[in-house]
This record gives sequence, C-alpha cells and structure tokens, in this order.
Amino acid sequence: MEAALLQFAPFIAIGLIFYFMIIRPQQQQRKRHQEMVDNLRRGDEVVTSSGLIGKIVRVQDQELSLELAEGVRVRVLKQTVAEVRNRTEPANDTSDKTDKIVEKN
Repeated sequence: MEAALLQFAPFIAIGLIFYFMIIRPQQQQRKRHQEMVDNLRRGDEVVTSSGLIGKIVRVQDQELSLELAEGVRVRVLKQTVAEVRNRTEPANDTSDKTDKIVEKN
C-alpha cells in the first residue's frame, strides 16, 4: 500500500505544481480582466487587443462604440479591450471629497 502511494507521489506533486504555476494565475488574470470589462464607462480611454486606441462613446451589453478620431467611430466587443488608459470618474460619485476655498486677506 505504501509502495503504491510512493509511486503516485511524484504525479501528485507535479499536478499541484501545475495548478499553482499555470491554472491559478490564469484564473486570477481572467477574473481581473472581467472586472475591468464590467467597469467600463463612457469617457474612458481604452486600448483594444488589436491596438486601437479610442474613447468610449457608448456602452451596450456586449459592445462598445469607440471614437478613434473626431467623427470616426467603430463598434468593438467589450472583451477585446486590453487596457484602460484614462478612467473617468463615476457620474454618481458619492465620495466625501469637498472643495475648500482658501481666502487671502
């Protein structure tokens, strides 16, 4: 019984190493990308996986409308967004930020 367990120990170790070195990091990366895609909003400047850089004009369920240049708009799938360069502030910002006016005498 112990001999059989010792024979399978290297395979179990390789499986664990494979999981922690390859599968788990890919799952975490996929989760971060999905969170980024879910948080896209109008006004964000994004880069697609094909290298297009544009500003989001319209957000739909699975598509975005990007403005690449003035008057040039393209529709792309949300999943093709690789990076958000400039994130806009949310429209309903409820943070406690207040502008203080300093008077000089």
